[in-house]
Amino acid sequence: MRALRYDELFIGGRWQPPATDERISVISPHTEQPVGETPAASPADVDRAVQAARRAFDDGPWPRMGVDERIAKVEKLAALYAAHTDEIADLITAEMGSPRSFSRMGQAVGALAQMHLNIAVAREYPWVERRKGLFGDVQVRRAPVGVVGAIVPWNVPQFLIMPKMIPALIAGCAVVVKPAPETPIDAMWLAEMLAEIDLPEGVVSILPGGREAGESLVRHPGVDKISFTGSSATGRHIAAVCGEQLKRVSLELGGKSAAIILDDADIDRTVAHLKTASLMNNGQACVAQTRILVSERRHDDVVDALADMMAGLQVGNPADDATDIGPLVARRQQQRVQGYIQCGIDEGARMVLGGTDSPAQNGWYVRPTLFTGATNAMRIAREEIFGPVLTVLPYTDERDAVRIANDTEYGLAGSVWTSDVAHGLQIAAQIRTGTYGINMYNLDTTMPFGGFKQSGIGREFGAEGLSEYVELQTTVSADPLPPV
Repeated sequence: MRALRYDELFIGGRWQPPATDERISVISPHTEQPVGETPAASPADVDRAVQAARRAFDDGPWPRMGVDERIAKVEKLAALYAAHTDEIADLITAEMGSPRSFSRMGQAVGALAQMHLNIAVAREYPWVERRKGLFGDVQVRRAPVGVVGAIVPWNVPQFLIMPKMIPALIAGCAVVVKPAPETPIDAMWLAEMLAEIDLPEGVVSILPGGREAGESLVRHPGVDKISFTGSSATGRHIAAVCGEQLKRVSLELGGKSAAIILDDADIDRTVAHLKTASLMNNGQACVAQTRILVSERRHDDVVDALADMMAGLQVGNPADDATDIGPLVARRQQQRVQGYIQCGIDEGARMVLGGTDSPAQNGWYVRPTLFTGATNAMRIAREEIFGPVLTVLPYTDERDAVRIANDTEYGLAGSVWTSDVAHGLQIAAQIRTGTYGINMYNLDTTMPFGGFKQSGIGREFGAEGLSEYVELQTTVSADPLPPV
């Protein structure tokens, strides 16, 4: 493993000493030993980064370049990144305990794919349109939104940097990225690559930090837009602050997704797919299908199949390619999830397998846990647990299943499992959620992703994701406009 200590911050595209001596120490969730450390950005560092971004956007060449010139810089970054995906995957596994198979395909390779997909979208994007208006020709131009503050969570850090930073850069914005304090090192390695592609000064900063740095970024008057992925509670706070300043904001927040298993579904096939759809990344996924809705008629068969699947999960060292479930990101997360398991027991649900004790002497592990005998009013069915805990909820008929699925403050993802795809589409149309799967749940990152209700505002990925980083400017002319 490469050296994991950083002593400077990446401010405005240049390595600079931090304003304070405060450090972030990253601890392995598996060994509980140090992985590395970075400086902790202070409000003064945030201010320096925003000021540099402001100068780059207001006076620098970046937003005035052609789109193709900006795309060329992203292509150069992608070429550098492609040479290091395995090493980045190993680093993410060391930082936050994601099984290596997921760190590689779901994170490092997924992040690289995002660069290429955003480039493809940008080449077809209608940057300038001509329309017929009331008074003649009209030009509609998509202009960069300005200085963007991108706040990224720890659960899929590289994968979630890219749908913020890359479309913002292609649009002509300057970007200040704040990675989570649990996973700062992979972001600093990305900064090393950014330093090699010769961006104009001020265009990108990477500032690891905690709540104080995030709050400074959100409140800074020099920031035009905040893009945040994280909890709904924090998202509500950010939305309120941005509302005070009429600052643009997009939020990808929590979820409590329901997998509706219809009576005609193939149970073995369904449960095999739910192994990933419900338990990916050790259950630390906002789209995880954690409420399993099944009819009273097939309830016991589904519970037995889920129990067999979960009992066979390999729990252990996340660096082992055979591991299904690794440790949770931090001790506090382990304790939080174990608290939910105890809450399920206390509320009267039946624990089919699992428990509140750790399956390992070292590391922040949680036993994969399955509940049945639950109601949708219980906390384990209503709140985002963010760990390997599933709850089976019975329904009487399909109308009842739809009611239960929609009986949540969230609306990020969901799925239906059936032998009749046309009927699956009818079910999907009744569910208030931003993304939905039929006999699967996987993100299609060429298409818009985001949530209804308290699962967020705005969309990432695809053309809609790029549109989050532009403003529309309409120009009307008394005389015919020249060709585009």
